[in-house]
Amino acid sequence: MNQNAARIYGNQQVNTASPAKMVQMLYDKMISSLREAILAIEKGDIQARCDATTKTHELIAHLSDTLDMESGGEIARNLENLYLFSLRHLMAVDRYNDPKPAQDVINLMIPLRDSWKELADKSEGEMRIAIQAAQTAQPKPTPAPQPAAKNTSDDDTDVKPRSGGFSISA
Repeated sequence: MNQNAARIYGNQQVNTASPAKMVQMLYDKMISSLREAILAIEKGDIQARCDATTKTHELIAHLSDTLDMESGGEIARNLENLYLFSLRHLMAVDRYNDPKPAQDVINLMIPLRDSWKELADKSEGEMRIAIQAAQTAQPKPTPAPQPAAKNTSDDDTDVKPRSGGFSISA
């Protein structure tokens, strides 16, 4: 697949993702960036390591910035502390060219990513069920009423059409 097609596909995934799926995707990208940093250290590629850790810092900062501290309560505070710890801990990756802090953060983020994936999968499944239920519950369109036919009997009165009736579906 060429890069342009991959970019279009990636953009489509982001544009159609649920909020839970978006968070899962951010965690996936963060973990991937940390693995790139570890690989760059193993190869001795300082620029690639720096690029990967910079991307990771940006992703963690974005996740931290989107926390709703007012409604999130203790969970949001705990996540904020985890993100701050991770940002501080990752400084050693660049400072000492050490892959261990990157692996430590990966180990912290994988269970969070897995939880968001489970939530995203559940949300998508429930959404599919709701859409299917809505589609099957919609009433079939009824044909438009036909104009009243003239009675050709001697009294020359109009014949009234029958009531078409309707149904209400939940």
